[in-house]
Amino acid sequence: MEGAPKVEATEPMAATKPARAAPPRRLLSAVGLLAALILVIGVNVLAETFLARYRIDLTEQRLYTLSDGTKSVLRAIPEPITIRLYYSSRLGRDIPVYAAYATRVRELLHEYAALANGQIRLEFYEPEPFSEVEDRALAYGLQGVPVDQSGEQVFFGLAATNLLDEERIIPFFQPERERFLEYDLTRLVFELSNPRRPKVGVMTGLPMNGEMRGPMGRPTPPWVVMTQMRQFLSVQDVALDAAEIPADIDVLMVAHPQNLGAQTQYAIDQFVMRGGKLMLVLDPHSEAQAARPGPGGMPNRDTASDLPRLLEAWGIAYDKDKVAGDLRGAMRVRAGERERVQAVDYVAWFTASGGQQISRDNPATGQLNQVSFASAGFLARRDGATIEFEPLVTTSPEAAPIPAEKVRVEPNPTQILAEFRPGNERLVLAARVRGTLASAFPDGPPPAEEGAEAPTRSQPHRARSDAPANLVVIADSDILEDRFWVRVQDFFGQQVATPFADNGALVVNLLDTLSGSDALIGLRSRGESRRPFELVEAMRRQAEAEFRAREQALQKRLEETEAKLRELRRGTGEAGRADPVLTPEQRAAIEAARADILETRRELRAVQRDLRREIEGLQTTLRLANIVAVPVVVALIAIALGVWRIRRRARRAEEPREAAA
Repeated sequence: MEGAPKVEATEPMAATKPARAAPPRRLLSAVGLLAALILVIGVNVLAETFLARYRIDLTEQRLYTLSDGTKSVLRAIPEPITIRLYYSSRLGRDIPVYAAYATRVRELLHEYAALANGQIRLEFYEPEPFSEVEDRALAYGLQGVPVDQSGEQVFFGLAATNLLDEERIIPFFQPERERFLEYDLTRLVFELSNPRRPKVGVMTGLPMNGEMRGPMGRPTPPWVVMTQMRQFLSVQDVALDAAEIPADIDVLMVAHPQNLGAQTQYAIDQFVMRGGKLMLVLDPHSEAQAARPGPGGMPNRDTASDLPRLLEAWGIAYDKDKVAGDLRGAMRVRAGERERVQAVDYVAWFTASGGQQISRDNPATGQLNQVSFASAGFLARRDGATIEFEPLVTTSPEAAPIPAEKVRVEPNPTQILAEFRPGNERLVLAARVRGTLASAFPDGPPPAEEGAEAPTRSQPHRARSDAPANLVVIADSDILEDRFWVRVQDFFGQQVATPFADNGALVVNLLDTLSGSDALIGLRSRGESRRPFELVEAMRRQAEAEFRAREQALQKRLEETEAKLRELRRGTGEAGRADPVLTPEQRAAIEAARADILETRRELRAVQRDLRREIEGLQTTLRLANIVAVPVVVALIAIALGVWRIRRRARRAEEPREAAA
């Protein structure tokens, strides 16, 4: 039938399957957190297992990276060494800082053992009170520290032995020496694995081995630098009148030589000519000598040392009548009159620091951070000399020579600072010299003194060095004295030395390299954590120098006016007699002088106030920068990220609209 709708047969529709219900969000969140927790634990376990030895040291001075010297010592251990650490856990529970330190000691010991190719065996002990372990710790000489009135002691020390039963100990690890932990451990390993040490001869008039002081003749301990030298080197004293240096000495250290006879100078010269290594320590003014009374009980006046004949022949310039002053590294000292004592920068005492002042190219100084000097001289290569002259330590560019007489007798740091005019040239404080040298005695040994027999010598005369000579010259003997670089404190009967400068490391490093052994170079000073703000310090020093110059001028003017006032008050009459009656002119002059004194004192107080305000302003600016700068930077980054995310969302929202259009 036309027009009727067609009906097409269709298959029956399949039954629609109901959609699965999505898991609840809380379950998904819980599962996600559990998976993240398992992932974190797994990563930590794997990292602890496979990556425990690997570290990333992001500090500028590589404070937590083992030095090449340590690695060299550990890989060259000839026989097994057993290291036993005794640590009382109660110490860590009572004082948490010791717990963290003990963890670091253990980690470092494990790292040592891993690098030693099985030659280091580690043992860890918990010394219980009145136990056999505690008895063994005491037998080794470790120090027990009482923690209460019951007599119980805690331990945190280390004992190490080799196959020959030689022992080395660290009686007690102190947090103050944490910076020197690698130094202490590597020194201990080195001493047990190196029986033969280089022999160093020491010729000096300084009391480096201690001295008898006071009316009762009480002995003083050796200087710390001598103690450190004896730890690493075989040290032998050489007489100041020696006519020949013993042939078995590898390095000769001549410290602050004064009034040496011609025979002794010839002995030093010939020691260098036949290939001996020399460390020569000179000084235009020895603070150590000046601080000790002379033979008659009066202060020493002759405090300079020099060997002009040897230096001139070897091409080295040095002037014992000039000292180096450095404004940048000047030490703060207390100076002034009794009623006006104040802190001031003493430019004759300063610290050399950083890679620009301490050579990074020489292995002896490459790892040092700062060296302290006091009334130091300076060196240079003589015109026409063919030697290789390598500066090891220099001043900063803010340095200049100072006449030595200004620092020798009752120095005035305030006046020296006011008159100081820094140049733009670095002065060399220590240098290494290499080259073929001519003898300072070209005609042979000097004649014997009248009435004395010519000394017997076992070596023939040499007019030139057999091979290129190798010597180090330092223009300051005060780098050796304790007070300028180390603090020695008593810790329950034990003397503990804590360096604040690297003077001892410099001396021992140089002696090591001169003797041909550089295995320990780089480990003695593992970074000084002090990081001064150099720009702020420079601004402070410059401001203080300017204010001190003004203060000095005003002080001089004040003294002159007060002297004038005293003269006017006397009212001198005829024949020099005092006249009690003052003329109107004299009274007017007295009033003018008084007004001038008041005005000068006001200006002086203003100068001192401006100095404090300038320094306090710099400190306030620095504190604000530290407190505010970081939060501001973080806030700006957060704002920038927020703006970026908002714009990104807006762009994403506009894309579907544009596509639909």
